[in-house]
Amino acid sequence: MIRFFFAIFLFAGALFAAQPNFSGEWKMNVAKSDFGPIPAPTTLTRTIRHNDPSLEYTTRQKGQQGAEITTEIKYTTDGKPCVNKIQDSEAKGSARWQGDNLLIESAREFQGIQISSKETWTLADGGKTLNISSHVSVPQQGEFDLKLVLDKQ
Repeated sequence: MIRFFFAIFLFAGALFAAQPNFSGEWKMNVAKSDFGPIPAPTTLTRTIRHNDPSLEYTTRQKGQQGAEITTEIKYTTDGKPCVNKIQDSEAKGSARWQGDNLLIESAREFQGIQISSKETWTLADGGKTLNISSHVSVPQQGEFDLKLVLDKQ
């Protein structure tokens, strides 16, 4: 009987274990990132404020032509739909947990083209590395995968 209660206690603890926290200042690791068919930014930093279920982040990146772009994104990690403004267009999406990974699905129109993506966020190296794997779909141009590796500052 004691073993039964102990087993239930362990199982319940696993169900309610704390999710990873992505908060912090992050900088792109160029050598480990892979942007596939699109040009990689020369610099990319991300400030993440994560107090589950609230997730907010600001991304600053500089392109190869020198243009700087800043985006501010807000999600809740409970799967509820969210709308964000990105470069004068609306991006609709949601974020939800899959185990210790965060899945973010979003779609937006850019210059008349519908773009959708699925991102999986994973912490590694004891929380010092944030890996973001993205699968992007552009109906007129196909699908491709990206990998963004960020180091905590």
